Amino acid sequence: MKVPRKIKAYCRHCKKHTEHEVHRIKKAKASELKQGQRRFRRVMRGYRGFPRPKPEGREKASRRVPLKLTCILCKRSHQPPSQRAKKFSIE
Repeated sequence: MKVPRKIKAYCRHCKKHTEHEVHRIKKAKASELKQGQRRFRRVMRGYRGFPRPKPEGREKASRRVPLKLTCILCKRSHQPPSQRAKKFSIE
């Protein structure tokens, strides 16, 4: 999927359609202090195996691509619903 660098979209803060810059959102580093990560570390301690079953089947053919749209006038950002795509590029 090819997306232009600037698109015209509705801005909730300006309350009109304006030019927006398109950015791809990267996954942030997971926090070690979250409850799920603490539970995982506790289970993995010692001589036990992996706490979850291995995934069956193959990997999905497409991935969800989260985008961030930033308004050029007010510099506010919003995130539209993500779409699935095999390949993704911003041009």
